[in-house]
Amino acid sequence: MGDPLRTNDVAQLDGSPRRRFYSGPSLHRAAAIADLRAMAHRRMPRFVLEYLEGGAEDEAGLARDRLAYADWRFAPRQLVDVSGRTLEADLLGRSARLPLVIAPTGLNGIFRHGGDLMLAQAAAEAGIPFVQSTMSNERMEDLARIDGLRHWFQLYVFGADEVWQELLRRADACGCETLVLTTNAQIFGNREWSKRTRASRTRPSASTVLDAALHPRWMASTLLAGRGLPVFRNVLDFIPREHRGFFESAHWIREHQPSSLDWADLDRIRRRWSKPLLLKGILHPDDLRRAVDAGVDGVVLSSHGGRQLDWTIAPLDLLPQAREIVGDRLALHVAGGLRRGTDLLKALALGATAVWAGRAPLYGLCAGGTQGVRRALDILHKEALDAMGLLGAASLADLSDGSLLQRMR
Repeated sequence: MGDPLRTNDVAQLDGSPRRRFYSGPSLHRAAAIADLRAMAHRRMPRFVLEYLEGGAEDEAGLARDRLAYADWRFAPRQLVDVSGRTLEADLLGRSARLPLVIAPTGLNGIFRHGGDLMLAQAAAEAGIPFVQSTMSNERMEDLARIDGLRHWFQLYVFGADEVWQELLRRADACGCETLVLTTNAQIFGNREWSKRTRASRTRPSASTVLDAALHPRWMASTLLAGRGLPVFRNVLDFIPREHRGFFESAHWIREHQPSSLDWADLDRIRRRWSKPLLLKGILHPDDLRRAVDAGVDGVVLSSHGGRQLDWTIAPLDLLPQAREIVGDRLALHVAGGLRRGTDLLKALALGATAVWAGRAPLYGLCAGGTQGVRRALDILHKEALDAMGLLGAASLADLSDGSLLQRMR
């Protein structure tokens, strides 16, 4: 689907001047995240793009994650000294260059061999946290060797209790500073368009195989570089040997995620993890109230990128009320739909402590590996910093009272 917020046709007359996003080889010519997205679409085969872009069922939740940003407009102030503006922020007790977090995404090796390492390296250079997924194609111990990395670990609960307990032990031992428990993925979302690229649960369709063969750059940087399809190295030892194939392992893990996960399980996890703990996937005020009393350090408002339950509210829809509920007692992060630096500023003005970016850095990864992720983060940082100046905000504190935003009805 296209970006529902794009309104560029107001500057055109019957399609003139003709406009196209840049999709060539030069990362420096990518002026916006949309250009990196266009580059990714040119390089990736269809089944990879469906995994990257698709949402659940009618993709209404996916669209709402973006459209929620359109409900808010800036009311800029003028004659304000913005010469010393900065986006530097405190994230869970440590300084970050900007209040941005690279969100956990699984199966990044399908975009490029070593994709998780590339994302983490770019995050370390940018001075922001990287959240490694349980379903990473790299071992957490290997990512922990990256100098300067703020390494957070996202936990899916699956299998016997010994699995999550061992994952927590490893995360602690390799220096992960924060644990992120995902709460809204115990039943796998109905991602129909991704299903349509397969002939069966474990076999791609003939057209999918043919389309992949027509993308030699993807094959070279992914299949050939990795000597085949990626595997879930982070959890491979927990999977029976007969289920360790690419498709088989993913389905085995899905089938062993307990739908019984509840607040008592959170309490058991909290007692085993002494470092900061965030709950990801919260979208209801009552769950926010319970989180305040549950001993967590923060919550991440998230619809799982519109990939789980369709027709949910967007995280941004709940954000102002969420800040009223948690006050200063919890860090309040929001994930979903970020494509612009102005999106970041809107979320911060509505009460977010930080914003998580999922697809935006993945477009950069697809377009150009580590350098592509760097380019995505640089674009977001510059857009946000420039917009702060135009908005008349010298610091993040100037955004926090909400006076620079107005809701449109």
